[in-house]
This record gives sequence, C-alpha cells and structure tokens, in this order.
Amino acid sequence: MMNAAVSFIGGTNGNKKGLSATLAANPGDLKLRASLSDTNFSDGSTLNFDDLLLSVEKPGSFIIDFDITKKDVQFQFMNTFKVEGKQINWSYTHMRNDHRTVLDGTLVFDTANKLSARHELGSFNCKLKYSYVHRGLTTFEPCYDLEKKSWDLAVSRRILGGDLIKANYETLSQVLGVEWSCSSLVNEDGRVKVLASFNLAEGFHTPKLSFQSMWNFQA
Repeated sequence: MMNAAVSFIGGTNGNKKGLSATLAANPGDLKLRASLSDTNFSDGSTLNFDDLLLSVEKPGSFIIDFDITKKDVQFQFMNTFKVEGKQINWSYTHMRNDHRTVLDGTLVFDTANKLSARHELGSFNCKLKYSYVHRGLTTFEPCYDLEKKSWDLAVSRRILGGDLIKANYETLSQVLGVEWSCSSLVNEDGRVKVLASFNLAEGFHTPKLSFQSMWNFQA
C-alpha cells in the first residue's frame, strides 16, 4: 500500500508560508518515505522545493534519514524492555553533520503516568518530563531543563470526538502557545491545525498566528 500526504502552512506577522508533500510505501516490515518541502512558498505561482528527505524505517527498531539537500544522514535506533514489570522505551539518535548524539528514555509506570528523560551526550543539555493523563482526556506535562534551570508546562485535552486543544508555557522565554488540532470540521482524511503564540514578556498583544492543513491519500 502507498500513502501520500500534502500539507500547507501559513501565518501572520510576516511568517513564511510553506508547502510539503510526503510519499510513503510499506514493503514488508519496512517503511519507505520521501518528503519534499518548499519553505518559501508564497503566492502559489511557483514551487521551489528546497528540501528532500528520504527515510527507511523498521518500526520499533530503527529509522535512517537521508537529507539529500544538506548531504546529511541521521540514525535512530530504539528498543523496548521491562524492568520489574515496568516498561522502558529508549532511543539513540546520531546526527552526522552536527556531530550530536541524543539519548531518550521513557519509564512507563502505567497507562496514565510516564517519566521521560532526554540527554545530549557531551553537553549539559538534559530535560526531564513527567506525563499524567487524567481520565484519558486531559494530559499534564511539566518539564524541567537542567541546563537552563527552567520549567515548562504543557496541558492538552481531547474534545469533540478527536479534536485536541493544547497550551504550552515556557517560563524562561515567557512565551505561551495555544494550539487547536481539528478533524471534526473536515473529512476523515484531513486535519487542520491553528496555532497562536503570545510573548507575555511584552505584555498582551496580538498573537502570532499560523495554520496548517494536511490531507492524506491512499493508493
């Protein structure tokens, strides 16, 4: 089976518009994906795709991304195991051109509680995040950045049969982000996302707005 997706991103306050397309195929246990994006799409009269990404994935095992434009490659390996009945998910990601290696781990206590850690090797970049899902609808995610010594908080809730409203506050930058991901107003193959960003350090002003529409196709 082959899947295709087209996504359009627009915004206000001088934000750039973008257009991206993804084509995916599933031969056997592997997933193959090719992605194109035009980050300078303006009035739709011309298309100049400036980013080409090819990916090979074996779900639950590895992902290899080839960035053709930047001549870069990224490797990600992941696995799952249990310790005293608790599930642990981990992943190892290496970015060749940036010479960066990141370790991610998640301890799953139960269906409602998870503790995650992310660390970039060779640096003080380390984040801890706790996730709690209340009654399967509302998710609270406090996160602490050990390098910046700052807290972030994200709260999300599912409504209207699948729509998602999410708010995220970064204490260091004092930026509040609000996101509405909607599928109830479009058909089952599409989704619309609206985002608003408030810089509270500058007071309450008109937020930066952006929107994204995505449509999926199967062949």
